[in-house]
Amino acid sequence: MRAGTFVYPWDVVGDPAAPALLADLGVRQVTLASAYHSTRALTPRHPRHRIVTAEYAAVLYPPDPARWSGHDLRPYPAGEWAPGDAYGAAAQALAGTGLEVHSWVVLAHNSRLGAERPETSVVNAYGDRYPWAPCIAQPEVRAYLVRLAAEAAVRPGAAGTELESCGWYGLAHLHAHDKTAGVVLGDAEQYLMSLCFCPSCVRGYEEEGVDPDGLAAAVRDALEPVWAGGPAGSLGAFEGPALAWRLRCARALQEAAVGAVRAAAPPGFRVLLHADPLPYRCGANVGTDPAHVLAVADGVVTPASSVAPFAGRARPSSVVAANFPVVTGMGGSPRLLADDAKRAADAGATELRLYHAGLASNADLTAVREALRALG
Repeated sequence: MRAGTFVYPWDVVGDPAAPALLADLGVRQVTLASAYHSTRALTPRHPRHRIVTAEYAAVLYPPDPARWSGHDLRPYPAGEWAPGDAYGAAAQALAGTGLEVHSWVVLAHNSRLGAERPETSVVNAYGDRYPWAPCIAQPEVRAYLVRLAAEAAVRPGAAGTELESCGWYGLAHLHAHDKTAGVVLGDAEQYLMSLCFCPSCVRGYEEEGVDPDGLAAAVRDALEPVWAGGPAGSLGAFEGPALAWRLRCARALQEAAVGAVRAAAPPGFRVLLHADPLPYRCGANVGTDPAHVLAVADGVVTPASSVAPFAGRARPSSVVAANFPVVTGMGGSPRLLADDAKRAADAGATELRLYHAGLASNADLTAVREALRALG
């Protein structure tokens, strides 16, 4: 199977050995970040640094002033962690080894936007804002994300793109000095804590025939046992019209973003979405209807455990890429990759994604190299 790995520009820029090392892994594709959220990242082999701190969500190339002129919401250029056209420099170096470069675009995940424009953020049933989570129901936010998708995806030399967070973001978020694990929140609780009650969503619930105040009160009532250590109440009231509204918003964003990318891209440019087959899921792998997302995009990138629902709805040309963590220190199992990849192929995966070569130790990369050679 075709294999690809994720990489940041700062893994490559300033390290002349990085492109050849990545090519020697046996991957055919590198998915290179062009628009990314804030992070602190290890660079274990770079000759100039070991830690890169990306202070805020930014584009890792110079944004086009003409595209953003007259728009209040616009992308932030990166700081010293990715100055100038860091994406372009890294892409050129990688292409020089024969690797195929695809852009990696993070959309609805932007803490700086939420801090500077709090009205754009998701608001939970308690009135708390999630500044890292732009509300995709808001027309201005959705228009911004669609413009960003087209610009950040279609970079010079890119053969395709992978759109992450192209849907709802919610409570779950790796935040500085997080203190949210005192009460364990499962899927149901995460969903309830991620329902948005900003003015746009309030109007949306009303369009679906739902009383927003009653819905918010019901969410709080359902969660009350959780704070005492018990399970959430019944989810039946939240899986109908409320979920229908959220799915409508997510589908609208996905259709518009993919359409904008295709309109800006050359023929043959491939558009994949990072996706989860459970529609209420939020985050990097957004909840989708597999049939819908595979009709809109050229395919999906999904955790290996979620391959089968997408494979069951795939067309002959669809890409179903199984995503494997290969950094041992982050819970990955690179030494099991060959066997895990075979199981994913049996479930219907057509490609592999490896997260993340820039973060992995030398020992992890050796295991990856051996696994890919074993797979042929």
